[in-house]
Amino acid sequence: MQRAPHPTLPLYLAAAYTLLVIYASLHPFSGWRDSGAPASAFLFAAWPRYWTGFDLVTNVIAYLPLGFIWVPTLQPRHGQLLAALMAAMLCACLSLSLETLQNFLPSRVPSNLDFGSNSLGGLLGALAGARWGTTLLDGGRLHALRTRLVGEGAMPDAGLVLLALWLLTQLNPAILLFGNGDLRSLLGPLGLPVPLPYTAEQFPLVEAGVVATNTLAVGLLAGCLLRRARRKLVALLLAVALAVKSFSLMVLMDSISGWSWLTPGNVAGLAAGCLLWLGASCLPGNARQALAALSLMLATVLVNLAPENPYFSAILQVWRQGHFLNFNGLTRLTSALWPFLALLWLMLRRETKVNHEL
Repeated sequence: MQRAPHPTLPLYLAAAYTLLVIYASLHPFSGWRDSGAPASAFLFAAWPRYWTGFDLVTNVIAYLPLGFIWVPTLQPRHGQLLAALMAAMLCACLSLSLETLQNFLPSRVPSNLDFGSNSLGGLLGALAGARWGTTLLDGGRLHALRTRLVGEGAMPDAGLVLLALWLLTQLNPAILLFGNGDLRSLLGPLGLPVPLPYTAEQFPLVEAGVVATNTLAVGLLAGCLLRRARRKLVALLLAVALAVKSFSLMVLMDSISGWSWLTPGNVAGLAAGCLLWLGASCLPGNARQALAALSLMLATVLVNLAPENPYFSAILQVWRQGHFLNFNGLTRLTSALWPFLALLWLMLRRETKVNHEL
């Protein structure tokens, strides 16, 4: 009897989250220099003078999912107990390595308190992963539901990770609603030309185009991932994304209203995008996949042509003064790369389907 392959979803989630942690810890990756101090001096330093309970809780929570996800990733080969131990050690070693590297970044300050709280978060996550990780990611009810909805294999698992990353990008309140693919923040002033000038009459039209094309693209991509057409699930995904956007405005920005994204341009774009998606969802699978790719490309072009909104610029300046500088860089990088990762997934999925048909 042929042995069933190990599930790839835990590995994809663990790899993606590990890369996100590394990027957030070393952002902005500039100004590297050697201060001359021993790299391990921070381990034996006194209790930091400036610290807050918020920082401690944030560091613990940041490493909780990391420890949790690595347990079901390692468990098929090493067993539950050893997998939990390895996951906790991996989190501690990763945190130690990143804190050490922060010695060489002028904008970062290595801290033994951060290392301890990160290690504690990884340990708690590993213990939780040993108890619930397998149930959630492999063999439990959620695993059965995932299999029924999207099937099993590398491509469905990669698609689920892709949608999770898309939801992550909505946590940045300074990014246009669903407006991923902005390369200007990555390439800088020497990259793309200056976008269109901002005018109160023009911006809502561009905003509506960005939201409409992205809504169509994400709706079709999610439909390609599902084994059967389930419009309610795609609509739920869009609703969750809007809730995440509202959450980011209320919590991260202390906004008076979480509905600040509810502008005339966004409303018109959502309505148009949903109508286009409902119509396109009746097309054959290959046509939907091709239209999803075209929508992603058009949406990316519109995002890079969109003029800078002074309201969002003011938000970003305020946000950079808070605790979320690294999170801002992380979500912006994910947002910039997401459409290209989605296009790659669509191409690989089509190639896989063709190979299976042959």
